[in-house]
Amino acid sequence: MDRLLLHQGKPQKGMNNVLMVIGEHGMTSRIYSHNEKLLRENIRYLGRVLGEVIKSKEGEETFDRIEAIRTAAVNFHRHGNTKAAKSLEKLLKTLTVEQAIPVIRAFSYFKHLVNIAEDLHAHQQSRLVEDQAAPGMLTHSLQKLAASDLDAAEIGDFFANALISPVLTAHPTEVQRKSILDTERALSLLLVEKSNVVSIREAERNERMIVGAITTLWQTRILRFSKLTVANEIENALSYYRMTFLQVIPELMQDFENDLRHVFADKLSPEYKLPSFLQMGSWIGGDRDGNPFVNGATLEQAIIQQSATAFAYYLEQVEALRSELSLSTRLVGVTPALVKLAQASGEQSLHRQDETYRLALNGIHARLAQTAKLLVNERGDVRREISAIPYTSAEALLADMNVIAESLQSQQGEALIYPRLGKLIKAIETFGFHLATVDLRQSSDVHELVIKELFLKAGQDFNYATLDEDEKVEVLLEELKQPRLLFSPFQQYSELVQSEMEVLQKARGIRAGYGKRAIRQYIISHTETLSDLLEVALLQKETGMLRGVWGSAKVQMDLNIVPLFETIADLRHAPMIMGQWLSLLGIRHLLRYQGNEQEIMLGYSDSNKDGGFITSNWELYKAEISLVELFRQANIRLRLFHGRGGTVGRGGGPTYQAIMAQPQGTVDGQIRLTEQGEIIANKYSEPRVGRQHLETLVAATIDGSLFPPDPLLAKKRRSFEIIMEELSATAMTAYRTLVYETAGFAEYFFNATPISEIAELNIGSRPASRKATQRIEDLRAIPWGFSWGQCRLLLPGWFGVGSAIHEYLFIEDKLQPARLKTLHDMLEQWPLFRSLISNVDMVLAKTDLAVAQRYSMLVPDKKLREGIFAAIEHEYQLTTEALNLLLNSTERLSSNPALANSIQNRLPYLDPLNHLQVELIRQYRQGATNDRVKLAIHLTINGIAAGLRNTG
Repeated sequence: MDRLLLHQGKPQKGMNNVLMVIGEHGMTSRIYSHNEKLLRENIRYLGRVLGEVIKSKEGEETFDRIEAIRTAAVNFHRHGNTKAAKSLEKLLKTLTVEQAIPVIRAFSYFKHLVNIAEDLHAHQQSRLVEDQAAPGMLTHSLQKLAASDLDAAEIGDFFANALISPVLTAHPTEVQRKSILDTERALSLLLVEKSNVVSIREAERNERMIVGAITTLWQTRILRFSKLTVANEIENALSYYRMTFLQVIPELMQDFENDLRHVFADKLSPEYKLPSFLQMGSWIGGDRDGNPFVNGATLEQAIIQQSATAFAYYLEQVEALRSELSLSTRLVGVTPALVKLAQASGEQSLHRQDETYRLALNGIHARLAQTAKLLVNERGDVRREISAIPYTSAEALLADMNVIAESLQSQQGEALIYPRLGKLIKAIETFGFHLATVDLRQSSDVHELVIKELFLKAGQDFNYATLDEDEKVEVLLEELKQPRLLFSPFQQYSELVQSEMEVLQKARGIRAGYGKRAIRQYIISHTETLSDLLEVALLQKETGMLRGVWGSAKVQMDLNIVPLFETIADLRHAPMIMGQWLSLLGIRHLLRYQGNEQEIMLGYSDSNKDGGFITSNWELYKAEISLVELFRQANIRLRLFHGRGGTVGRGGGPTYQAIMAQPQGTVDGQIRLTEQGEIIANKYSEPRVGRQHLETLVAATIDGSLFPPDPLLAKKRRSFEIIMEELSATAMTAYRTLVYETAGFAEYFFNATPISEIAELNIGSRPASRKATQRIEDLRAIPWGFSWGQCRLLLPGWFGVGSAIHEYLFIEDKLQPARLKTLHDMLEQWPLFRSLISNVDMVLAKTDLAVAQRYSMLVPDKKLREGIFAAIEHEYQLTTEALNLLLNSTERLSSNPALANSIQNRLPYLDPLNHLQVELIRQYRQGATNDRVKLAIHLTINGIAAGLRNTG
């Protein structure tokens, strides 16, 4: 009954040291030990229940087969003996496809259950140390603020100008269905309840509920049968608002506001209002780059569904307030403004005449319902006898809610504000009627095609696409000054032009109806020249979103033009292009209208695919420094938008460390960053875990903006940067030699990874490649990284690091101690280098060359296979040796034993899936293309992704 268990060894020695440091008062240490024990017990318990469910649903024979494979895999990893390896090999090789499918599902679901237990454990640990204010926690940042010499004005100005925005994207690496996520969230809540039961009857009920949830998981289809549509992606994203964001962000902001008032009681007034600097963003429905299914209709659909989600929440909260605020004017006073609001409600009930708050809320609810009906066609609960006028804006709704709050405050009723009203006010400030700002994004080459056709159909006698850059700029600037339009509703245009113009026309209407925050940014992928920016300015002029004469003081442009610099070359050219932009006549007037700020997006994914891990991060760092200096001299605020992915190779890794590793002056109170793929589910599917991640993001922004780095670093930084330049050059050469200059490497990649099978998965609406080729250059960075993760090489996260460090440390094969000490100094004193090495350490902990070699056997050409794998193996050895020298340890993640333990305990459950995936892919590619083989392959992809977690 209890054989399907995750083996848990004794806690590693390093963990005990951590516990003793944190738990110096005794109680904390005991609770830590209890939580570690609880984690192990929860994993064992969930494994036992899963085993019982499998046995009851699939039979004893299937269960025994799964258990035999599990035992062999655990024995192999625990002892590493040849006998266990042969036993595992034999068990897996004898499986038919029909037998393999339940095995794959069992191992996959067990890792899902382990993820639930570990996420719950991580949240419990964070709560345990919350009051001890470790770096990365908001309490730590508050303590630093309190100890600083910042005055009230400086604190107020900082938060007034701050903007922190996680941006959800729909990139195709989220392999879990929403049905699975919903069941897992319910299971997480049941697991919390399990630790709090007090009676036998409660314990029995809780166990029945957990068995039911795991049974539901087992009997729920884990894969999609049809490809995700944009509408599916919109709805999936909105589920995180209902689960987490709508509740957690207002609560976080309200608590933080109260904390600031308390900490700065002598600096801030008791009425201090914290601006809504934490705002959500989204690309879903507006990101057209490479996705032919996104258009004006999907943009409109995204906004309507977002708005409907916000209104549903507001109506629910106002209804609850209507029940809760039963205060009678016979017992408490109210303000004249509240009386006026109540009178305007039109409520005539004799039973409510002394309940002024309820009367006012009746009117607010009716107006809100009418607004929802107007904007999203939702009727709501509108009383027939009340004729309500819709709100014209979220600010008007907010004004009414503030009337209620101010009336309560006038009667010392703050205790009645905190539970719900205060959070609702923060929610309206944060989400408005739009919920999240939707970015528009399109590739620069598409803009060029549209502009070319507009000029052609307007009768111009030149081909815009054939002009050189100077000619393009001249033509665009001249056209921007013209009062007439190129685009005519009476002209016939291509489908591309019609679609692109419709998007901007819809955007204009959306901003008018849902507020200016609904759509604010237009991101240009593959920005390479100044004309790329001017083309978007012209498209805004053609759709009524740029008004006034270009270059004059009265020019206004609705959407901020955000260039996205992605490749290594683009990053290097970014300061020059933005310098040209700032030097345009009248551009200062345009930026002044947009708040005297400029946003620039930096792409981690393509720069890594282009130049490798070290070079990508180093070129991003250098570009940021140059851009900060450029905009500092221009006296214009720069906001950087970081296009981080899930994997380390795409900018992933711990958020706090990543932000703190940014060059000084680059954060400056404002940061936007993408949240992608399964990372969204990992961070935000559970409200408590979601709040923890959001607090970390806020803490990092405060720490990275207000507290300068160690003065010692400032003195040494230049010498460190010279070394990084050398390391980057070597690393990029090693990486590009393999990926772009080795004959047959693309063939190796497409054969030795499941990239082709991943492209067939129904996990996103976007194609895997930008073009129908098998060129690495045309492949999207997301499936590129995802594929390397599946075969357990995770190559984009480490390749080139070993060559770079080895060449720096060794001269004529002799280790240079002075150079090693310099790297140790960099590791200790420079957050950038520390973050890079820490991430490589984590990636190598998940890398397994023996497993990867199995995948290489899928390459038909033996010479090609052996040659490329030998090069990969050589670089892996160099990287491992380099990390051993830098970290003074031959064990990966020696400084993070909890994560090391988690990864090690997952490996026995990953190896069988990898082995089966290789065999199934071999059969599939040899012609066994029946649906069951394909299903089994896709199940292994899901299971491996769940085991590795940050895979996309």
